[in-house]
Formats: sequence, structure tokens, C-alpha cells
Amino acid sequence: MSLGIPEILMLAIMFLMLLGTIFWVRMIIECATRESDPERLVWIIILVFTYLIGAALYYFVRRPARIAAGRA
Repeated sequence: MSLGIPEILMLAIMFLMLLGTIFWVRMIIECATRESDPERLVWIIILVFTYLIGAALYYFVRRPARIAAGRA
């Protein structure tokens, strides 16, 4: 039995979804362990309700600002 184009596309989409979920969970964990109290709740709410968009926002906006401030 060989894999056709639809099966390969389905596997690729599932793999990308798995990577996205892993990235999302990693950003939630990083936020929960490294942010200060007032900002932590706001960012976790953003991350939970916006999934990958919120995770990308946190990764590209908040994370570099926190690292630059020396709270890595």
C-alpha cells in the first residue's frame, strides 16, 4: 500500500499542528514561570484564548523585551 498525495498532505498538516501545539504550550510555560505577577495573568489569558497568534505575539514582542531587561 502506497501513500498518495491526500495522505501525505494530511500527515504534513497533522505534523504542523503538533509543532504549533508544542510551541503554544512552551510559551504558556515560559510565561507562567518567568513573568511578574500583574503581567503573567494578562499574557496567559492572551495565550489561552488566541492559541498560535498569542504565542507568536508573546515570542516576538514580550520575550525579547523581557530578555533585554535582564529577566531571562
